[in-house]
Amino acid sequence: MKINRLFIGISFAALAFMMTSCGAAVTLTSWKNPDSKAQISKVAVMPIFEKVQFVKPFEQSMVAYFTSRGLKSVGSLSFLNPSVKYPIDEIKHRCDSLGVDAILLFTYQGMDKTESYVPPTTYYAGGYGGYGGYWGGGYWGGYAGGYYGGYYGTTVTSGGYWTTSTTLNLTAKLYVKGSKDALWTGEITVTDPEYIDQVANTMAQYIYSDWQNQNLIKFAQKGK
Repeated sequence: MKINRLFIGISFAALAFMMTSCGAAVTLTSWKNPDSKAQISKVAVMPIFEKVQFVKPFEQSMVAYFTSRGLKSVGSLSFLNPSVKYPIDEIKHRCDSLGVDAILLFTYQGMDKTESYVPPTTYYAGGYGGYGGYWGGGYWGGYAGGYYGGYYGTTVTSGGYWTTSTTLNLTAKLYVKGSKDALWTGEITVTDPEYIDQVANTMAQYIYSDWQNQNLIKFAQKGK
């Protein structure tokens, strides 16, 4: 598998973001190697992030979704120590011992920030006013000929303001056992990222659906 440069050790690359808001939008653009007919039955999820506190919830959420859909999967932290530098052969050996036939790598590609201006909004506000309010001058005084209440109106303008949108960029690559080239590549963007486990769950849904469409998943036959 072509992971020599990426996994000279589990030395996680920079991940300069914190996912704390809600309502993230995820997009996925994928490419499948047309020369390969390989299918996967068990995948190891390996996010190449700097901080373990980001890696753990990310891969746990993704593994949980894949497993719920019938695709066997395992997170890297369950069989690799992030503080240890492993030779590539050791990583392959550990994957083989778990029955893993594919590795899904995630790498951080940076963030983009976009500012947009929301112009001022003007609207009309009106209502009844006067002595006694609703029960007094507005009704009774008018009936008596000495109308104390009346309809008033005014315009209200809300000031313009700037908003900032953040887009996180990730690349996902799927490598299968015995091949040096990626079977599948996905370019992923996350707009205004939310909690990292929720982001991972949404990504997993997109990825799983795409793998199904590409016929990349090999399910075990019933009774086995």
